[in-house]
Amino acid sequence: METVIEILKGVHPEVDYEKETGLIDKRIFDSFDVVNIVGELMDEFDIEITAEHMVPENFNSAQAIYRLVKTLEEE
Repeated sequence: METVIEILKGVHPEVDYEKETGLIDKRIFDSFDVVNIVGELMDEFDIEITAEHMVPENFNSAQAIYRLVKTLEEE
């Protein structure tokens, strides 16, 4: 989880990722942010995030992103 939060802080350091649950819904992240985050997650965790994973529910919080990473690591 710490690595995910560090990646997210690289995009928007001012956000409290421990509490925020509306990163997409509140438009804190835009499409460019998501693309950057996806690239870093794929490199860092050696996973493949495909278009089917690119839904708001997977990117609305650090916890959701972490769950996605863990799920993809297990595949």
